Parts: sequence; C-alpha cells; structure tokens
Amino acid sequence: MFTFKQFTIHQDNCAMKVGTDGVLLGAWCSVDNITRILDIGTGTGLLALMIAQRAPQAMVDAIELDEQAAEQARCNIVLTSWSSRMEVFTTSVQQFCKTDHQLYDAIVCNPPYFVDSLKSPNASRTQARHTDTLTHDDLLSAATILLSEQGALNVILPTLEADIFIEKAKRYKLTLSRCTHVLPTPNSPIKRRLMYFVRGDSQLVETQLVIETNRHVYTEDYKMLTKDFYLKF
Repeated sequence: MFTFKQFTIHQDNCAMKVGTDGVLLGAWCSVDNITRILDIGTGTGLLALMIAQRAPQAMVDAIELDEQAAEQARCNIVLTSWSSRMEVFTTSVQQFCKTDHQLYDAIVCNPPYFVDSLKSPNASRTQARHTDTLTHDDLLSAATILLSEQGALNVILPTLEADIFIEKAKRYKLTLSRCTHVLPTPNSPIKRRLMYFVRGDSQLVETQLVIETNRHVYTEDYKMLTKDFYLKF
C-alpha cells in the first residue's frame, strides 16, 4: 500500500508498483483546459488518480489489459471522491480503438520499454515492462485515433528509448512540443525524458529536473512538482 495526500494505492495484485516514473508523469503532464483524459496501461490507477486530483473538471478513462490490475485500479478509484468521473476498461488499447469512443484532450502513458531484454517468469510483470502487448507503434497509432485535434500525448521513457520514440512519432505526424530531462542528481546523466507530443508543427521547449542533491535530499524543483501528492513534502 502507498499513501498519498489525497488517495491511497493498494497494489498487491499489480505487477508494477508505485514508482518515481509514474509520479513524475502524473505531476508533470498538462491538464489545463481539458475535459477528457485517457490513461493507457493504468496498472494500479496511479496516473488516472493523480490526474483526477489535478483536473477536477475532467472525466478520466483508464485502460488496463490485466484483469487483476484493472480490478485493483477500480478498487483504488472507488475509495476517492472522484470515482464518479472515472472509469476503467479491461481491454487492450488496440481493441479500445476499434470501439465507439469519445476523443480525448490528453492521453497519458507510462509505457513498457523493454524490447529484447530478459523477461521475468511473472507473466503480469513481463506484460507491464516489455513491449510485447503494447509496442510504441501501437501507442502512437492509438494516439492518432483517440486524440482530439488539439489533444496531446504525454509519456515518460528512458533516454535511449525516448530518442527512438521521438523519431517514430514523426511518422505519425506527432511532434515533440515540450520535454523535461530528468536527472537523479546534478552530476548524473539524464535518465528519463518527460515528453509532450502534439499534432503538426510546434516549437520545442526543453527544461531540466534534478531529483536529489544527495541521497534523500530532494531538490526544491522536485518538491514543488510533487508536493500535492507525497506526504513527505
């Protein structure tokens, strides 16, 4: 169980637990002037819940292929005051794209990124971490179908995978408009990229976020980004 300021995540039935990547994306993604948001691969429901907290005006849908994880997300959601604005669909995004649906002002996804690396014997963990059931082409294709004309795709990826994703996005006419380079400490290399893609042309705005100055000594930027969620801030 992981307790945030305004909600609690139960995660015993989910392969992927609450982690820094998900919290970063949930706190960073743009929610201004949006009325409908989709979280692809919701897992525990973390991203969907963070967004529902940040965007009280928005309806939040979430997709999860794993049945146990989807049910746990529903259980986490029902314990909040936002549950009437949220719905979890137990399906793949590929199948979801084939159904009747609303268009979304924003899509968020903390996508799997392992392609050829060694797989876990735990099938649910493999599904969550590897691109077997959700390739990056699948995600980009879904975004072109599900996003409204002014909608945006928000994702977080390691640096190497992010570079490949940016190039792939161009083939789907999605342009990187905003990017935050995430460093664990001031002198470490960039480990993650928070990315915001839009349709058509856009001027890229780049920023940098350092998480810690020393072990468990967090930067003011990181505290400001996550203060509405972490109890310690």
